Amino acid sequence: MTRLGLVLAAMLGPASLMAPAPAAAQDAGVTGAAEAAFPNGATFNGISLKGLTLGQGMFIAPGGSATGQFQAVLLGTSLLGAAQNITVEGEVGGGSVGADGSATFSGTATVDMGDGTLPLPGVPFTVTASAGGSLGLILNAVALPTATVTAGSITIK
Repeated sequence: MTRLGLVLAAMLGPASLMAPAPAAAQDAGVTGAAEAAFPNGATFNGISLKGLTLGQGMFIAPGGSATGQFQAVLLGTSLLGAAQNITVEGEVGGGSVGADGSATFSGTATVDMGDGTLPLPGVPFTVTASAGGSLGLILNAVALPTATVTAGSITIK
């Protein structure tokens, strides 16, 4: 190797170690605190839904593992016309970030129907969130209509 080659290797070698990894190989952070509205006709287990509030914070690793929390309160009305809020508290276990910048994550949650019955643990959930302001939620294989963020934000980095 020539002296110039040796000097370049000595200078560029450490620089390449300090350069950031490509985006696909980095962890992604998903955070948010928001309110969102469901379209008319949205229901879950017979409860009419008008919207939700959410709080979330997690890291998604390049290999698809994830760790963090998802919490939502589905704002509903019972069959008798009384307010009935459904609380979803989930532990995130896996996820991915799409080419469009959206994040999909899943895990298991405890769901409290808000009607005095015991909360149901171990309910599988999947969320698809976009920084543009939409949120899709699947609870126990029941896909809710996509909710549109009306206040707050969802950040995916």
